[in-house]
Amino acid sequence: MRFMMLLPAPAEPLEKAVAAPNKELVTAMLKFNEEMAKAGVLLAAEGLHGTSKGSRIRVSGGKRIVTDGPFAEAKEVIAGFWMIQVKSKEEALEWAKRCPLPENGLIEIRQVFEMTDFPPELQPKSAQA
Repeated sequence: MRFMMLLPAPAEPLEKAVAAPNKELVTAMLKFNEEMAKAGVLLAAEGLHGTSKGSRIRVSGGKRIVTDGPFAEAKEVIAGFWMIQVKSKEEALEWAKRCPLPENGLIEIRQVFEMTDFPPELQPKSAQA
């Protein structure tokens, strides 16, 4: 089972947090990444730039509208993520509990869909074999 562990940005503007990251927290996160890699569960771990470097695409009236960041109305922005492969949700939760978080920090875990989760008629023939 694959799970994505999502790390929301701090309450302060993400651009400020990225410009002056907490060195102790970053060091602890790197150690956490190493522990997951050694355990063989880590598939990917990445931090994301602030919304000022991002864009959004919205469909309205059948047209795609691109809006460049920053996004002032964004209250919850993802600052980074981990993709892990584990045997169960419980194992994913155990890894998430070990993640170094600042005071009032938050981490969300979400299971990733596999093609086999869909009915056979929606699966590519290669997934059915």
